[in-house]
Amino acid sequence: MSWGTELWDQFDNLEKHTQWGIDILEKYIKFVKERTEIELSYAKQLRNLSKKYQPKKNSKEEEEYKYTACKAFLSTLNEMNDYAGQHEVISENMTSQITVDLMRYVQELKQERKSNFHDGRKAQQHIETCWKQLESSKRRFERDCKEADRAQQYFEKMDADINVTKADVEKARQQAQIRQQMAEDSKADYSLILQRFNQEQWEYYHTHIPNIFQKIQEMEERRIVRIGESMKTYAEVDRQVIPIIGKCLDGIVKAAESIDQKNDSQLVVEAYKSGFEPPGDIEFEDYTQPMKRTVSDNSLSSSKEGKPELRFGGKSRGKLWPFIKKNKLMSLLTSPHQPPPPPPASASPSAVPNGPQSPKQPKEPLSHRFNEFMTSKPKIHCFRSLKRGLSLKLGVTPEDFSNFPPEQRRKKLQQKVDDLNREIQKETDQRDAITKMKDVYLKNPQMGDPASLDQKLTEVTQNIEKLRLEAQKFEAWLAEVEGRLPARSEQARRQSGLYDGQTHQTVTNCAQDRESPDGSYTEEQSQESEHKVLAPDFDDEFDDEEPLPAIGTCKALYTFEGQNEGTISVVEGETLSVIEEDKGDGWTRIRRNEDEEGYVPTSYVEVYLDKNAKGAKTYI
Repeated sequence: MSWGTELWDQFDNLEKHTQWGIDILEKYIKFVKERTEIELSYAKQLRNLSKKYQPKKNSKEEEEYKYTACKAFLSTLNEMNDYAGQHEVISENMTSQITVDLMRYVQELKQERKSNFHDGRKAQQHIETCWKQLESSKRRFERDCKEADRAQQYFEKMDADINVTKADVEKARQQAQIRQQMAEDSKADYSLILQRFNQEQWEYYHTHIPNIFQKIQEMEERRIVRIGESMKTYAEVDRQVIPIIGKCLDGIVKAAESIDQKNDSQLVVEAYKSGFEPPGDIEFEDYTQPMKRTVSDNSLSSSKEGKPELRFGGKSRGKLWPFIKKNKLMSLLTSPHQPPPPPPASASPSAVPNGPQSPKQPKEPLSHRFNEFMTSKPKIHCFRSLKRGLSLKLGVTPEDFSNFPPEQRRKKLQQKVDDLNREIQKETDQRDAITKMKDVYLKNPQMGDPASLDQKLTEVTQNIEKLRLEAQKFEAWLAEVEGRLPARSEQARRQSGLYDGQTHQTVTNCAQDRESPDGSYTEEQSQESEHKVLAPDFDDEFDDEEPLPAIGTCKALYTFEGQNEGTISVVEGETLSVIEEDKGDGWTRIRRNEDEEGYVPTSYVEVYLDKNAKGAKTYI
């Protein structure tokens, strides 16, 4: 099957067909180009997506990626980044192996097609020229034959006419002969041209055109083969990255299988464990005692002499609820926000028997008391708590991490110690390197001046000393915290009730100092005796603070011994300044001599508020 023999007369159609084939090839090239652009765009979007969900450095998100589920998600993002890279490889390979190659081939194909059809047109024009020559010689032969025939007829006519002279007859005869010779010449010329044309025509249809069409056929077949090879390359480029894409997907599956819910649960415990014990039972508070005391003087005196002051039990008082912040109920559990002690039946021994009686305390429903506890704000009862509360509100973390629960504080301190040890090791390595360099300079003075390294060596040594002092400070805090944190066996014994023998005063002081006014935690475990615990570690930052303004005065009706932290002792008949009135919890805040302040039971004093003072209320 050959186009030269089968399609010898389809020159124009073959020209259109080969042009269509080139158009198809260019269309395929455009398709591959758009595919590469899509792959690049897809890879870019995948990279942007992966980058968008990557954790920001030095942020809270980075800390969250310690959980196995978050690590798996991070691995997924990294694998998607590699997955995007494979799509970029597809784009690059398709561009280099298909697009560029086919574009170059199209140019060559166009040039070859143009050359082949140019040869075909040239052969076509040659045969047309031969045909025109043949037609011209044929017409001339025909014309000469007609002229010779007319000349012969005219001669015969003249020869038959008796009136025509002999000269005219001879002239006609010569003319007829000339025309006859011209006809013979035209005939010979026509025959020669006809033979030549037939030869050219045979060569055109049996040699030139078949050869040209064969070249065009081969060109077209090469184009078809080339586009098929490009399609195979197109698929092969995708197939080459499938193993790597499979590895990326396997990496995602492996990351998903590495998720350990138990480990994540343990990390949550390590992240948020406070180290405190759960709160114990709240003991019943008998609000009928004041009512019973008013029945008779004997009951009041017997209550004072025979019964101890109503206090919270040692076990329940030491238990706090660290997950509740700014709760009045928590303030009730910490002195001085417990119910104030009832006033004595009479004044002190030196007072007149008919002295002022203790004010009656109205009995309130328990639900009203509980609502009041939940809505009112707790008072600050020690300067340490005030300092840490302000630190939290201002977003400042104390250097010793004292605002964290014990377990979290231990982890923070351990992390700080590890960081300092790494810094010390880094500085030590630098010092050793400088020392070695100095030794080299001493042995080979031409390499450098040893004295030039003394200043740097001194600086590094000083930095090491500073870092070691800093590390010792944090190690001391860490040792303190680890010594205070109870072991698991101790916690179990405490929960089983073996530690119920602790004194009430120790538990009370511990409860007071373990929660700051804004709900943050401290670790001051009480190791004091039953005496009043003074707030230690005053910072100089509170020495210059403005004291609260006085809103009135008060007179002590009875003597009160302030044994709990935050309270103050008063003597009967003493006059003091009122700086905070009773908020409904039975306590009034007073000051003595501008430097000593605390809470006393409201029923123990008679308050005279200044109506013009800021914050004062008018009592009717």
